[in-house]
Amino acid sequence: MNKKYFGTDGVRGTTNQFPITAETAMRLGMAAGRYFRRTDDRRHTVVIGKDTRLSGYMIESALVAGFTSMGIDVFQFGPLPTPAVATLTRSLRADLGVMITASHNPFEDNGIKLFGPDGMKLNDDAELQIESLMERDPSDDLAQPRNLGRAKRIDDAQARYLEIAKATFPRELRLSDLRIVVDCANGSAYKVAPTALWELGAEVIPMNVKPDGFNINDGCGAVMPQLMAKEVVRERADLGIAFDGDADRLIICDEKGQIVDGDQLLGLIAGEWNQKGRLKKKSVVSTVMSNLGLEHYLESQKLKLDRTKVGDRYVLERMRKTGANIGGEQSGHLILSDFSTTGDGLIAALQVLEILVRGGKRASEACRVFEPIPQILKNVRVARGSDPLSTPKVKAAIAKADKQLNGEGRILVRASGTEPVIRIMAEGDRDVIEDIIDTIAEVILAEV
Repeated sequence: MNKKYFGTDGVRGTTNQFPITAETAMRLGMAAGRYFRRTDDRRHTVVIGKDTRLSGYMIESALVAGFTSMGIDVFQFGPLPTPAVATLTRSLRADLGVMITASHNPFEDNGIKLFGPDGMKLNDDAELQIESLMERDPSDDLAQPRNLGRAKRIDDAQARYLEIAKATFPRELRLSDLRIVVDCANGSAYKVAPTALWELGAEVIPMNVKPDGFNINDGCGAVMPQLMAKEVVRERADLGIAFDGDADRLIICDEKGQIVDGDQLLGLIAGEWNQKGRLKKKSVVSTVMSNLGLEHYLESQKLKLDRTKVGDRYVLERMRKTGANIGGEQSGHLILSDFSTTGDGLIAALQVLEILVRGGKRASEACRVFEPIPQILKNVRVARGSDPLSTPKVKAAIAKADKQLNGEGRILVRASGTEPVIRIMAEGDRDVIEDIIDTIAEVILAEV
């Protein structure tokens, strides 16, 4: 059954257009409240965090109205990273966690992510059941006037998460010798990330920490790390750390300004944990987008790369199924299940910093663990709702490209689950894959 509201990472879209409207948000709050209201013999609670988008106010108010109408008490955190909401859902023993964010998307977009009481993203079955409740008349499920929910601001949510994140860094180590540029993308980590690194001893050079409701991810952060890289070189810093809008992913650059993506970080942490006996199941979970170079590196360490569909939720599902404790995506989502139930940019950054401090190495020495095979990714923007991948001409172009590679590379063409774009990825000889990608892009554009 196809979903009407939920995509690969919650509900997402352009603000004030379906499905990101106040009405839909309220109905979602009512439906999710009914779904998680397992019994009527106790008070139920939901925690809500958000990033720094202007539309967060509208969506939060609508959600609060929906939840309280169902008799659910609401704890409002204000701006807070997505992984903090997941963690505090468990810590506060809430029945449900909600994060209002469109992650790396521009400010015009927004979204709603749901977490169960275990801090995990909901599975497909739960989302389908909530969608079914959204389509139903809620009249019979509304709370009686005496049983309406209450809404309360939690002022120390950032401090709570800050201490949880810092606790993942060894007590005996300090960051005192490191000068770090931190690009917070004018997003939800604009306070907690610089504060955490400073309290652990680093000299911190913050960037993009003045959100105004419109500038989230605007030419900065993990989606545009080149700005951070230039600042690292200019400030003669030891490394740079860039987060996206909701801080569930990170990209690093070394002291030379060279970008280090999620694949390199997965290899770095997995290799270190394997040496210390901390890597479970001798495997790392990633997606079909991860570079073949990572796969070859892990094989050289007698480790396995277990690939899934694109999306951190699918990575986490595979990790839970197999028992692996490291997973992630090339884009910078790193899930370290020893510490968190979802991608956490700050905690992942602290694990990288631990490796650098213990090894006494510069970032340029430690963070490039394999030579990546040439890989090109191109995004082709299409109209929302269009499906060019189903047309015969596009299918034929992809088949021709695969034949052209002749086993000397690979090609992957897919529709994004979070944006109206078609993503074309190819690996192999650079000249060959450039021609292949351009040809497929042209065919897609001709079909939309």
